[in-house]
Amino acid sequence: MNIGNGSISLKVENLEKSMEFYQLLGFKQSGGNIEYQYIVMQNDTMTIGLYEGMLEENMLTFNPKWNRDCEETNGDDVREIHNILKDYGYDVGELGTEETCGPNHFMIKDPDGNVILIDQHL
Repeated sequence: MNIGNGSISLKVENLEKSMEFYQLLGFKQSGGNIEYQYIVMQNDTMTIGLYEGMLEENMLTFNPKWNRDCEETNGDDVREIHNILKDYGYDVGELGTEETCGPNHFMIKDPDGNVILIDQHL
């Protein structure tokens, strides 16, 4: 299974302060918009999404069919990933939409209760 690019999505209290902190650690803004209360930052090896007022908890995020540079890849479709995990008996909840192609998402918890968002943009 190919679940695409991975990142960590962090719930932050003050987006500007968090952005300054991660810039100090060598991260640079690669996406998002402070006006929409989220910023995506990258260094050479890591991608971090900072979200103010949008998340209930920190989570891992994977973007099927997308690489680190936000370019389309030949990875598995989010619906295929959803069905495979469901067939293995995992509680994957519902897909975000009933569309049969294009953007969609779902959430799952790993065996230790960590939240993972599978979020396909293409």
